[in-house]
Amino acid sequence: MPIEEKPGCVEAAARILGDKWTPLMIKALAAQPLRFCELQKAAGGINPRTLSARLNTLEQHCIIAKSLQSGSTIYAHYALTKKGFDLVPVLKSMAIWGDKYGSIIEASANSRVAQDASVRS
Repeated sequence: MPIEEKPGCVEAAARILGDKWTPLMIKALAAQPLRFCELQKAAGGINPRTLSARLNTLEQHCIIAKSLQSGSTIYAHYALTKKGFDLVPVLKSMAIWGDKYGSIIEASANSRVAQDASVRS
């Protein structure tokens, strides 16, 4: 059974999910809409400039929607669109894979770092 029904589907998804921060941002926004600072914290402390760039890209691709809410101060809230929520099952599959193999990969990475350190000594 082929993974994709037509060529380029996996590549299209990878263009959105293929950087370090976007999956973490989508995971955070799947729970609830968040303000910039809340999203920055929920996504693991992403640099504000990087967060702003990712938010702009995701908004251009209609993955998230930005809404302004006024009060004494105007706040921007970011929320997933339907298209964004359609990525949640992909993240759940990634989470299952990470649960299954994450500790092995972490151990391998730690072993490699230790080997590199011993070679430099």
